[in-house]
Amino acid sequence: MREYRLSKSKILSGRQCPKRLYLEVHRPELAELDESREAAFTTGHKVGEAARRQFPEGVLIEHQENLGQALRETEAHLVCKGSLTLFEAAFRAEGVLVRCDVLRKNKTGKLSLIEIKSSTEPKPEHDLDVAVQAWVVERAGHQLREIQLGYINRDFLYRGDGDYAGLFVYQDIRQAVRALFPEMPGIVRELKRILAGRTPNIAIGKQCFEPYECPFVHHCWPRADYPVINLPRIGDKVYELLAGGYADLREVPPERIRTDVQKWVHRITCSGKPELKPDARAALEELGYPRYYLDFETVSFAVPIWAETRPYEALPFQFSCHVEQQDGHLSNTEFLHDDGTPPMRAFAEAVIKAAGRRGPVLVYSPYEKRILNALAERFPDLKKPLSAITARLVDLCALTRKSYYHPAMQGSWSIKSVLPTIAPELDYQNLEEIREGGAASAAYLELIAGETAAEHRQTLRQALLQYCERDTLAMLEVARFLQHGKRRKRSA
Repeated sequence: MREYRLSKSKILSGRQCPKRLYLEVHRPELAELDESREAAFTTGHKVGEAARRQFPEGVLIEHQENLGQALRETEAHLVCKGSLTLFEAAFRAEGVLVRCDVLRKNKTGKLSLIEIKSSTEPKPEHDLDVAVQAWVVERAGHQLREIQLGYINRDFLYRGDGDYAGLFVYQDIRQAVRALFPEMPGIVRELKRILAGRTPNIAIGKQCFEPYECPFVHHCWPRADYPVINLPRIGDKVYELLAGGYADLREVPPERIRTDVQKWVHRITCSGKPELKPDARAALEELGYPRYYLDFETVSFAVPIWAETRPYEALPFQFSCHVEQQDGHLSNTEFLHDDGTPPMRAFAEAVIKAAGRRGPVLVYSPYEKRILNALAERFPDLKKPLSAITARLVDLCALTRKSYYHPAMQGSWSIKSVLPTIAPELDYQNLEEIREGGAASAAYLELIAGETAAEHRQTLRQALLQYCERDTLAMLEVARFLQHGKRRKRSA
């Protein structure tokens, strides 16, 4: 029987779900990897680079494609006398290969292991993650004196000049990690046995999404035109429905539906007929004109690049503002800060000008309010006009959620789900370059990167402007539909 070799990532996959591990090894083409996974990988890479800067004397063990050479180079460094720091040190034992983020050796030859995470707090799954590495290192014949977890200090304030001292918090997790050592031989044997057999028969459950969403969810879950998981706030009850044989929402008996919103969604899905409640019209008619439709795009960095900012702080760089007059006349103001310098001040000043002084400001989530409040705190001299805008905000999403549902929305009231049921020609899928916020953030990072060619920068800029404008135009169409029950013609 073939003996399969394991890595830390494979062990973690196998512990989350044996079927996930099996498919990763035997059927990797079935995985669906979205842009959020790519973004997470990029963030992890940036965090790893920042961690290495904390140890300027460190040596990087490369050879990602030649693991044998990485193993030999690691051992060659460790047998040398004196202290040293290695990045990506490689070890193999019991058929398991690991690479260590940071491995330090003191003058007496004792080792310390530091695993770096891009999260802002320790998580339960980190213990096994580090335990796999530490167990392999010790089984390879090296005793660890310290075992630490390094994670992002959310309170860190970057002062500029490349000084990231204090970006990481280091926590001793030796006790939790060593407590898992006795389980490791059994875990390794079991996962190797699984890989040598047939596809495991694993029922759908929490492990599909915890601690991470499995890339094989779409392969494992039953196909349905209206999946039961799309019931609003269904939570863990979805597994009860699936276990009962209900894959499609239309198959679920009414008595199995719990909340009023779920009953509404279930009824409309079964009937196939959308519903618009009259409350929305009255609420919108009270707003008056001019109406401002406002949407922000933001970017955040695990490792801050602009002075006076913190890890993962949402920093606005772009907005679109459509202004609708009572006669239907429409105008648009757009802002995109793209020179690579901090955009916050210019953004705040531009949004104050664009939003005027009177009339409701419609947004499609509480997010814009949060960003405006953060800007007011950052720039005290602009607090009054920014707070005045905040006081005029109207959450169109909350109104839509109470008033309108179409079966094609699939349990979601996001603007991207609502818009195709009202104005299908404006569907975000019709955009060529950028169709969602994560892609917008990635495009912005590319836009401000010094090495990006001028022609490509222009393409990115136009794509960002088109995407953000679509957001506010979408809100305009939704508001008009909720108020009039149909799309209202607008003036040129």
